[in-house]
Amino acid sequence: MDRLFKIFLLGVKELRSLWADPVLIVLIVYTFTFAIYAVATGANFEVENAAVAVVDEDRSMISARLRDALIEPFFKRPVLVNANEIDEVMDAGRFVFVIEIPPKFERDLIAGRRPTVQIDVDATAMSQAGNGASYIQNIITQEVAIAFPDSSSAQPLSLVVRAKFNPNLRSAWFTAVMQVINNVTMLAVILSGAALIREREHGTIEHLLVMPVTPIEIMLAKIWANGLVIVAAATLSLIVVVERLLGVPVAGSLALFVAATVLYQFSVTALGILVATFSTSMAQFGLLVMPMLVMMNLLSGSTTPMESMPGWLQNMMQMSPSTHFVALSQAILYRGADIRIVWPEMVMLSGIASLFFLIAALRFRKSLLNDR
Repeated sequence: MDRLFKIFLLGVKELRSLWADPVLIVLIVYTFTFAIYAVATGANFEVENAAVAVVDEDRSMISARLRDALIEPFFKRPVLVNANEIDEVMDAGRFVFVIEIPPKFERDLIAGRRPTVQIDVDATAMSQAGNGASYIQNIITQEVAIAFPDSSSAQPLSLVVRAKFNPNLRSAWFTAVMQVINNVTMLAVILSGAALIREREHGTIEHLLVMPVTPIEIMLAKIWANGLVIVAAATLSLIVVVERLLGVPVAGSLALFVAATVLYQFSVTALGILVATFSTSMAQFGLLVMPMLVMMNLLSGSTTPMESMPGWLQNMMQMSPSTHFVALSQAILYRGADIRIVWPEMVMLSGIASLFFLIAALRFRKSLLNDR
């Protein structure tokens, strides 16, 4: 109990030090409020207000119908251009899509032939290009099938798609939650590392060295104090910003997510302390931690699916706690998974956290002895 009381008091000291640092306070508030809202509402992957041009060489009722089917908010009002202007307008970046309707298009449909409609796509915006081309293809197919139900160009079967967990296919539902998860990783590493470096820069590390506390107690205090701040901020952000402000439903248990976040904090805060033991200043710590955070966020499955990565990279990323945290967070928050589904990921998180803590504790002890 005496050791636990020491850890508690040291943690309170950490919280007071954090509260006295206005830059870090502003960073925490910004990261879990405006940064999440701005990215969720600004970084859209669906097609919205895409510029589209039409080369109508048929000038028939069906070609006019196809133009009228390209409606807002997915597309801007279609602009008619000539065939010899396609390269010019595409090179200038005026249009993302150019639809070429060939001559005698309506006559060929009536005769039962299968005419071809060409779609030129500016694929520099990959997400919008891929989704928009699919939208246009579906629009053309549906309009032709409605206008000529007996035409051979109609689809031989009816394909019904049902989207689960995100029925409206809104990217904000995915982006908002993933921003919370990624920001948990970033701030946990930064705050825990900054706590140690702040001790050195302010000269208070010497005070700790003469106190009747062990390096493990000092480290545990920094972990629980900074982890508490991150868990509380992430939970409030999930409730206030994601659920209330952005209207994103959380399907699963918030308590289970908080428990998983506590496990995750144990590993990433230890990682932050480990990196800080190799740094002598905040500038050096920032240079060391930036590439690590980029890799943990981009390759954890929060940006692209793990299945799309090479096999060797998937295996390597299994040693990253962020990979398992992203997997169980998506299962809980999106699909409503319970402990029976996510317990393997939580076991992996526990094992990785123990390993990181052991390595960080050994390095932290050696660093304090060197300072002594």
